[in-house]
Amino acid sequence: MTRVGIVDDHSIVRAGFREMLESHAEGAVQVVFEAASGEEALENLKDADCDVLLLDISLPGKSGIDILQQVRQCHPDMRVLMLSSYPEDRYASALIRHGAHGYLCKDCDGKNLVKAIRTVARGRRYLSTKAAHILAEEVAGGAGKQPHHLLSERELQVFTRLAHGDSVTQIARNLNLSVKTISTYRSRLLDKIGVSSNAELATYAVRNGLIDT
Repeated sequence: MTRVGIVDDHSIVRAGFREMLESHAEGAVQVVFEAASGEEALENLKDADCDVLLLDISLPGKSGIDILQQVRQCHPDMRVLMLSSYPEDRYASALIRHGAHGYLCKDCDGKNLVKAIRTVARGRRYLSTKAAHILAEEVAGGAGKQPHHLLSERELQVFTRLAHGDSVTQIARNLNLSVKTISTYRSRLLDKIGVSSNAELATYAVRNGLIDT
């Protein structure tokens, strides 16, 4: 029996995943909790025995990227399968490099959902054919590598928050870091992305489909 936690801020999405698991997992997967935010998920993980965490990227408060980092630190044996409405070429390679065990688009069917959970529960990584191709190109030094794929885990956290309009002060408070530290990360990621302002950073994120407009 694989024990699963579902983290998504939309109840209809959580219900949909639960229904797919009940219909396709043949009793081999048990949903041990649902959470509408990253903070709620972390509270549940203190008591719930969970093998695989289905974690949405876009969450209120702490993002899925933030929660991924905390889960890796506090629950190193847990497998994390990132969920997103964004196609694989937007975030998959960056999140896999930063510790996620798989990346799954929310429009997947029940068969692929169960396959992904079983794959990561066995200690392997789950990648769609498209995501695997993207990663292979990056390893080979392919020309299609995007600037945001070069960001470190912390830079990616700061990048997504800046692109959503958060101030340096807000980000520092949410990540429990100093304003000076966040400013340093901001300078680094602006240089890597090749832009000079938060507005240009947001434009880059929208153009590449990294945030919703």
